[in-house]
Amino acid sequence: MSQPSETITPIADMSAIAPRSAARPTARQWLLHLALFVATAFTTTISGIVWLAGSEIDTGGDSPAQTGGVAGSVLLLPWYYFRGIGELAWQALTHPALLAPGLKFSVSLLAILTAHEFGHYFLCRYYGVDATLPFFIPQPPGLLPGTFGAFIKMKSPVPSRRALFDIGLAGPLAGFAVIIPVALAGVLTLQHVNIPVGASGGITFNDPLLFRLIARAFKIDLDNSAANSFYLAAWVGLLVTALNLMPVGQLDGGHGTFAAFGKIAHHWIGRMAFVTMVALSVLGWLWHGSPSGFLYVVLLAVMLRVHHPQPEQMEPLGPMRVAVGIITLIVFALCFLPFPITIT
Repeated sequence: MSQPSETITPIADMSAIAPRSAARPTARQWLLHLALFVATAFTTTISGIVWLAGSEIDTGGDSPAQTGGVAGSVLLLPWYYFRGIGELAWQALTHPALLAPGLKFSVSLLAILTAHEFGHYFLCRYYGVDATLPFFIPQPPGLLPGTFGAFIKMKSPVPSRRALFDIGLAGPLAGFAVIIPVALAGVLTLQHVNIPVGASGGITFNDPLLFRLIARAFKIDLDNSAANSFYLAAWVGLLVTALNLMPVGQLDGGHGTFAAFGKIAHHWIGRMAFVTMVALSVLGWLWHGSPSGFLYVVLLAVMLRVHHPQPEQMEPLGPMRVAVGIITLIVFALCFLPFPITIT
């Protein structure tokens, strides 16, 4: 399926820049994306506070859970939710000890997501592909992790197989480069104490291979340690990276699979990955009491229905990109957790 080529261009060869040029974002677009980033910074900070400093927060005994009668009706729950978030934000601003863990979590996680998305964005500009700035998607504050992630949208065709490969894998590799120091900070600063009952809602965050390797290298016991801001940020970053590297549809792994193996292999590999995730979701429910895997199944099912565009040219990738593909598989193995959480 590949067209012959006389030369093989390395991934970092600047002579491969396409003659086309991508449009620059307008001031209005910058403001929109900056507003979404600021909103996501707020929601991730609040979520970090709730999950990492919840036991230190004084609600004054006026929480929705303690209110009965009409005030406890379903219709008033949104009012109590927003009131609680407002009170939490005010307490965090007036008590830096509460704000600190939320900020460390938010800054670390947003650094990972920003590196990931700008890895895609800069490679799009490199190849002259029109693309939006990253859209950061805030999540209702208080839920972990406080964001539904981020994405960019490509608005023009990808010129070549190599461009598709580079653009698709630049994001997860750039994000993983930021995850490494965050994961090191998280594992090396773990508190070696038993996690208090109910401190994380009966949820145990299972450790990915990267954490296990770091812990083994520094002789740290992960099983009897309480998660901290850096640990949770790296944990979420690894989960997002693994999900994006699934070889399905227009996920980053789907782009890499299409570029490496072509349209037909992309079709069948994506469906095998989907069936595998369905099986893991059922096992996760039975063995770990966690329904979270079904959310990924739904996402992958949607991605399977999204048509993957054909690059304008299907030239050979070359040995440099084959090596990058192998490195990416190793990164996926370090990130992927078949059963991310256990609910007890």
